[in-house]
Amino acid sequence: MSERKSEQELDFAQKHEEDLQRIREFRLIDDDFMAAVFEDHACAEFLLQIILKRNDLVVREVHGQYNIKNLQGRSVRLDILAVDQDNRAYNIEVQRSDRGASEKRARYNSSLLDANLTESGSSYDALNETYVIFITENDVLRAGLPIYHIERTVQETGMVFDDRAHIIYVNSQIKDETALGKLMHDFFCTDSSKMYYPILANRVQYFKQDAKGVATMCRAMEKMRDETAHETSIKNALTMLEDGLPYEKVAKYAGLSIEEVKELDAKKPA
Repeated sequence: MSERKSEQELDFAQKHEEDLQRIREFRLIDDDFMAAVFEDHACAEFLLQIILKRNDLVVREVHGQYNIKNLQGRSVRLDILAVDQDNRAYNIEVQRSDRGASEKRARYNSSLLDANLTESGSSYDALNETYVIFITENDVLRAGLPIYHIERTVQETGMVFDDRAHIIYVNSQIKDETALGKLMHDFFCTDSSKMYYPILANRVQYFKQDAKGVATMCRAMEKMRDETAHETSIKNALTMLEDGLPYEKVAKYAGLSIEEVKELDAKKPA
């Protein structure tokens, strides 16, 4: 018994040291760390003010790793969802891969905001003005620009089709001396002392060096591991259901309850 306990303690200690090392290497371009840093109202407000070049923008609420439902009722996780004092909604995503910031992904996120931020029965005029903002590791749109603003237009006249749905791509490759360039420099710093903006550096330092901040990140990482394991279990269960295995065996091999397996079976496409 004591030997088993010792093995568990060693495993925990190893995972904890691995977590601490990962935290030291985190950058704002890493989505989970970015979500933790920008859950702070002041940091989210500062980020949006620089990207949108607006000093008057005031964030009313902000949520990191925000779950929002698609039209099929399945949850989709947004890195950051913020709402300002004028009820404009902002979805901010950091994307390391080009595929994660495709044109259709931008359209999809925009549609999620429309579907979830409007009360049932409200008129179309009640739709929030929305911004989907991708901060990309690569120059996804490949024009060598630091920022791209996408708006619908009437092709025949060139006039803006004012549906109040905006899509913005920020190219983090450009780290010049502009306010946006300095912000992108800070997105790639692992050392808070090398960051330009104190408001971000202080928040990064909190999660990397303060005991409470480090503990918060460690708990978040443990939660991510649990969620990943659960997602794997669900994926395996769906495969076994497709193969016709009975509920009891699916539950046993996937590590789920029979009730969870039955629910998955009921929801899977016919």
